[in-house]
Amino acid sequence: MNKLEDLRTRREAAHRRLLALKSRTYRSFLDMERATYADGALTKKHKELVAIGISVVIDCESCMQWHIEQAATAGASFQEVLEAVEVGIEMGGGPATVSARFALEVMDSIFTGQPPATTPDN
Repeated sequence: MNKLEDLRTRREAAHRRLLALKSRTYRSFLDMERATYADGALTKKHKELVAIGISVVIDCESCMQWHIEQAATAGASFQEVLEAVEVGIEMGGGPATVSARFALEVMDSIFTGQPPATTPDN
């Protein structure tokens, strides 16, 4: 099992376990998550892009994987996700470039078969 599959498997297992344990705190977290990512002044897609940048800065691999997947499902393009990662790099400085490497691996797994978009300075 590769790292991305392992992260997903572990996240899903923990989710099922916390639900089975009837964790009120976890249920409250899920309610907050639903409210947070619901369309409002910002769409779900845009909120997920914000979360990607934050995930890069805090170096949370599971977060990067989840929010990149969610952004793609919400209609984000490879280029939009890349720019969110770039915002994270800028906000986090040098250490965020290490996180960005993992985000690129996730992007490659989600956007398979799509040629990477070019940026104006390429």
